[in-house]
Amino acid sequence: MMKTCASRLPLVVIGFILGSLSLSAVPLSSVPVPKIPFSPQRYIVQRATGPIEIDGRLSEDSWLKADWTEVFGDIEGPAKPRPRYRTRVQLLWDDQFLYIGAYLEEPDVWATLTERDSIIFQDNDFEVFIDPDGDTHDYYELEMNALNTVWDLFLVSPYRDGGPAVNAWDIKGLKTAVHVNGSLNDPSDRDRAWTVEIAIPFSVLRECIPGKPERPTAGDQWRMNFSRVEYYLNVENGKYVKAKDPCSGQYLPEDNWTWSPQGVINIHYPEMWGYVQFSDKKAGSGGDKFVDRPEEKVKWALRKIYYGERAQLDEKGAFADDLGSLGLKNAKELKVKGWLYPPLLQTTKSLFEAIYTNKAGASWHIRQDGLVWNEEPKKPEKK
Repeated sequence: MMKTCASRLPLVVIGFILGSLSLSAVPLSSVPVPKIPFSPQRYIVQRATGPIEIDGRLSEDSWLKADWTEVFGDIEGPAKPRPRYRTRVQLLWDDQFLYIGAYLEEPDVWATLTERDSIIFQDNDFEVFIDPDGDTHDYYELEMNALNTVWDLFLVSPYRDGGPAVNAWDIKGLKTAVHVNGSLNDPSDRDRAWTVEIAIPFSVLRECIPGKPERPTAGDQWRMNFSRVEYYLNVENGKYVKAKDPCSGQYLPEDNWTWSPQGVINIHYPEMWGYVQFSDKKAGSGGDKFVDRPEEKVKWALRKIYYGERAQLDEKGAFADDLGSLGLKNAKELKVKGWLYPPLLQTTKSLFEAIYTNKAGASWHIRQDGLVWNEEPKKPEKK
């Protein structure tokens, strides 16, 4: 009925996934509804004009010609205060790699963690999230600090949907570098920024897309987001330290800034990530247009049902088999042109599946753990 990724991963990773699943039958957790309209950012990634040296400087001709994303905002959306410092990202690709460049304005460049797969967001960091097929499961996360220390992990599903996160997974062939425009861990001066340069092999990013070629083709769209974690700092004995609340003595909470807003303080809502569309044109050539895909409206309608069902499970202890019980009967956003209404709801006490079908027999589905997938009508057998 739907794809699975485990058979496509290296055996050592399969073992860690199965071990995590067997040790932690993680229950579904509450799912707050994003408090912003559904309008993810969009970006067209063009091809590199030549070789790229991963040195953190973003100095090649390709980077000079590549478009920048919008400046990051607060993770919850535009109603929140504007971030203290500017953050932007560029993307490029060639036959082997997806390239990511980031500029992080920063007057006090600071980092402490040096061991790979440390919990990098305990430092100020830059984070990458990639869901190539947009089903919100089987996605990749990469975090880096200004010391170029990396934490890469694989998410079987978002934490709200039971996870788990596979920390033992590594991106084979990953290249990363950081350049500091200033001085690292030196409070005696003021810095300007740090820049990040990343090359991720497509051979890794395509592991969880059955039946697809190794690299994208022009027109393919992936779901991606980028995040920045930023702490307030003080200086004590000539060193940076995280700032504390003078009343409680607790560390001040970090800021979370993202390219595409989430509408909730949780980056693990892949349905809210931005859209990245691949182009076969070289950087700086222009002329590309983002193509809105009609199935995204159906997928969002299914997501609204998912939010409602998960709230119903929290409140009633069971899923509902009708939209009225979810407060969604005749909801405008659930009526999608070209798709039969109302959608079919199939439930048990602990499971549900919602299905939209069109007149041709194609269908889109979502289930209790948030996985979304489509099924095409079966072709009649030839006699």
